[in-house]
Amino acid sequence: MKNIVIILAGGVGSRVGFDRPKQFVEVLGKPVLAYTCEIFQENNDIDEIEIVCHPEWMEYCSEMVRKYNLDKVKWIVEGGDTFQYSVINGVNHLKELVSDGEVSLDDNVYIQYGGAPFTSQKIVSAVIEMTKEKGSAVTATPCYQLIAERESKDTSRKFVDRDKCIQIACPQGFRFEYLLDIYQRAFEKDLIDKIDPHTTSLMYALGDTINYTYGDQTNIKITTREDIELFKGYALLKKSSDKLQD
Repeated sequence: MKNIVIILAGGVGSRVGFDRPKQFVEVLGKPVLAYTCEIFQENNDIDEIEIVCHPEWMEYCSEMVRKYNLDKVKWIVEGGDTFQYSVINGVNHLKELVSDGEVSLDDNVYIQYGGAPFTSQKIVSAVIEMTKEKGSAVTATPCYQLIAERESKDTSRKFVDRDKCIQIACPQGFRFEYLLDIYQRAFEKDLIDKIDPHTTSLMYALGDTINYTYGDQTNIKITTREDIELFKGYALLKKSSDKLQD
């Protein structure tokens, strides 16, 4: 049984406000996507990586893989028009490899956002362990700030009990056979274009149970320009720490 990561790098990231998709924005001279790939490159439990890439950035992505010696990256697949169709492209490519024996239905597949370079090894390991045990897992963090329902653009009247809420992040792990089953049922029920664009959203719509494990507040996904600045500080701190260890 192998552990395979699908890293989604097919979006445009328009809310970040740069001249390129957020996953290809360079921080200290290195694209965000490279930092994300290195999380799994450095994890001994991860066997292979598949990048689902924006079609206009395929060549750039291939050069990035070579430049940073990301030898666990076995495949670069063209992304779709939406999040769900990018996942589907990545999943279908792995499905095609089942007949040659390169991929097994018993393998575990993890979905990670290319613009999520903060994920710690502790989180990755927790998701891997629960996926092995239960067949699926996500990382989730308790809600520490006050939560309220939005009434209008700038008003709120209803408080939400934060102790009943969790924040789901990536990676999200699945036994490959189960992941295929989720998307097959979602297509049969015509959910793909109607549900919030996450695999876990499909699971909720299908009535499946979400198994969640350790998460923390550092595991953010880059969405805005401010997040890029935050990651610059994180990367500088890590670089400085690595030099001290050397």
